[in-house]
Amino acid sequence: MDRLILMETFIRVVDGGSFSAAARKGGISRAAVSKYMVALEEHLGVRLINRTTRQLHLTEEGEMYYQRCRRILEDLLEAEQIVTHQHAAPRGLLRVTAPISFGRLHLVGVAADFLLKFSGIEMDLVLNDRFVDLVEEGFDVGVRIGTLRDSSLMARRLASSGLVLCASPEYVARFGQPMVPEDLVGHACLLYSYAASPNVWRFGFKGEERVVRVKGSLRCNNGEALQAAVRAGLGIAILPSFLIEGDLRTRTLLPLLSDFLLPQLGIYAVYPSNRHLSVKVRTFIDFLVVQLGACADWSGGDKGVHTSRGEIAQDNL
Repeated sequence: MDRLILMETFIRVVDGGSFSAAARKGGISRAAVSKYMVALEEHLGVRLINRTTRQLHLTEEGEMYYQRCRRILEDLLEAEQIVTHQHAAPRGLLRVTAPISFGRLHLVGVAADFLLKFSGIEMDLVLNDRFVDLVEEGFDVGVRIGTLRDSSLMARRLASSGLVLCASPEYVARFGQPMVPEDLVGHACLLYSYAASPNVWRFGFKGEERVVRVKGSLRCNNGEALQAAVRAGLGIAILPSFLIEGDLRTRTLLPLLSDFLLPQLGIYAVYPSNRHLSVKVRTFIDFLVVQLGACADWSGGDKGVHTSRGEIAQDNL
């Protein structure tokens, strides 16, 4: 039996949530859909869907196969459009992953604008502070923040964000303000778990690096949680300006050691290099460059295409 027909039927079953919906979408009988699904599972030698009287549930193998099938069929459609010179608008499922804080504050709105502009796109947006393997987990695009290590991914710089040492006015009133980085040894310093070395803070001053080993009562893997702790007066933290720009304007948080430099964070769109860059991915990344590059309060640096071999040293603020 034609494998593409089986794949298309499987996609319709999953998207429609039932054999009946898939039958209506494909213009065939429900019995034919059932026959195709049996044939597909027998061909693969695995169960793709667990069926109950009311619902269908993808197995783990079914979920992986579904994502690959969507991609294969979308690539096939795009190939046909290219050779027949049909330059249609981007379409299909676009799977995107990004850090929670950045995604919630700055990416969700951009994604909404993108979907309003390109009605043929469906987006699966996953916000997660853990490391995400784009290739293994089937994502088209990831937003990464930090220093790119070596990897097989392609990367395009979207913007930059500064890092700011900060504390609440209440904390400064109670415990005083550090005047040099070495003073931080006597302060409560709140640590970001996903930093390359959470308790080692590095500052630049007159061409030299000042390294301080700090400690405190809280270590956390999310930037917004650290922001809340700093606001509450628990201690001092290094936070990205894209996260705390409003706090700095309202003086809810105070910048400290302003004469000492902290690194800039690159903000990148990364995507697998081992496959053709589809129209939907290219269009989305171009859209991100324009929209995020306009964030003058915290962006900067060159925007270009880079190759990298590895992943992010400090990521997911």
